[in-house]
Amino acid sequence: MSRLCPSMSPVCVPRTLRLLRQLFPGLPAAMQRLYSLDVSAPLLRTQGYVDGRWVSAASVFPVLDPATGQEIARVSDCGPAEAKQAVDAAFKAFQSWKQRSAKERSVLLRRWFDLMTNHKEELARLITFECGKPLQESLSEVAYSASFLEWFSEEARRVYGDIVPSPNKDRKILLLKQPVGVSSIITPWNFPSAMITRKVGAALAAGCTVVVKPAEDTPLSALALAELAEQAGIPAGVFNVVPCSREKTPSVGEVLCTDPLVAIVSFTGSTATGKVLLRMAADTVKKASMELGGHAPFIVFDSADIDVAVRGAMASKFRNSGQTCVCSNRFLVQSGIHDRFVEQLGRAMDAELRLGHGSEPGTTQGPLINSRAAEKVVQQVSDAVSRGAKVLKGGKRLDGSFMEPTLLADVTTDMLCTKEETFGPLLPVIRFNTEEEALAIANASNVGLAGYCYSQDVSQIWRVMEALETGIVGINEGLLSTPEASFGGVKESGLGREGSKYGIDDYLDVKYVCFGGLKP
Repeated sequence: MSRLCPSMSPVCVPRTLRLLRQLFPGLPAAMQRLYSLDVSAPLLRTQGYVDGRWVSAASVFPVLDPATGQEIARVSDCGPAEAKQAVDAAFKAFQSWKQRSAKERSVLLRRWFDLMTNHKEELARLITFECGKPLQESLSEVAYSASFLEWFSEEARRVYGDIVPSPNKDRKILLLKQPVGVSSIITPWNFPSAMITRKVGAALAAGCTVVVKPAEDTPLSALALAELAEQAGIPAGVFNVVPCSREKTPSVGEVLCTDPLVAIVSFTGSTATGKVLLRMAADTVKKASMELGGHAPFIVFDSADIDVAVRGAMASKFRNSGQTCVCSNRFLVQSGIHDRFVEQLGRAMDAELRLGHGSEPGTTQGPLINSRAAEKVVQQVSDAVSRGAKVLKGGKRLDGSFMEPTLLADVTTDMLCTKEETFGPLLPVIRFNTEEEALAIANASNVGLAGYCYSQDVSQIWRVMEALETGIVGINEGLLSTPEASFGGVKESGLGREGSKYGIDDYLDVKYVCFGGLKP
């Protein structure tokens, strides 16, 4: 079983702090510092950010550390009024921002990137405390997040149009690319910084302005980005942030998806929520960029290098405690190597995974974002066991939202864990016999974001790569994301692409200009 951090079990964090306060009045302060966020941190902002000003709402909502359940901060609970103010500010700012030269926008985005890099430790600590992921992963997210600002600062100067040969001698055909306008950016909690910059970097590079609604669980990272944007010199109204509670999310989302001044809605989250937002955006025929749910198959063929496949499985499944949209969700292992793969994977889980508070050195597995997330994993495990699956590792929920990394064998396709996305540290293994069988199982889903294939047979790799119904394929590799490559899915996994040279396209319109009356 995966180990607990020896100095402080995640199960014991809240009760230990309470006990220390009672028994050792002088000691808890030091312990509190380990498991608490510095409220005087320069990037810890708790107000909304609209039109270059920090604004307070009529009420606040708490942000909790998912590892301990303790309150980190209270953040302004913005509502429809603040959302409308932000849209109006973004629309006003768009009139001047779109006139800026590509080089000017590039310089400002690069300055923002530099500030993120300089403040990476502070940003990472915010992510760890509001999201729960281990500090080392949070540092990686900050680097990944900043890389989108760097990438799109360069792409800003490469928004090329076309001059198309005309069939008539007296006219010229010009295809111009122009920014679409105000962009509503609605982001999830699992990558509270990177999911913002991947969208905002592209939007600002294109000449658009944005209103960001971060997830209610993780608003602090978004507000820290606003602080650094201001320091970078991003003009007032170009980047706005309206944090809100779960209760106000529907009304704020409605403004951001229906206001006539908004030109595009960009959302990352569940397929179910994405469909709701698309319906709201449809009345005013807005552009939409949707990065929705995943259910990634991870196929290991008999020819695979087992060591490489196990490393890939560990990286793909247990990053951020299994809470990524490209996490492998269904592990399909061919009969010839099934037993060896499962045995070696179990050993790797024992050796490499340690549960604990994300700020504690050595932690590789933090909590899930909340108790609802943990309960979902428990439900999937219970369902699988009731249908004949065997728990080889883990399987138990611990205090709060901690969940033991879990390995299931004898999994079949009628089990809940093979039908819906888990978003947790559950690794179900399905045995298969033929390539055709594996592809049939892999493609039997209404979503198609990422898929993985492990094989050393080049012909097989090519066949499977083309046959997988996903927008992203990893061949003998479990970690895929990079700003240089496109990110997005097929089927009900979404619309459009983020990152890469294609990531800026959703924020641009193509205008055809027919320049006639020319003398040959």
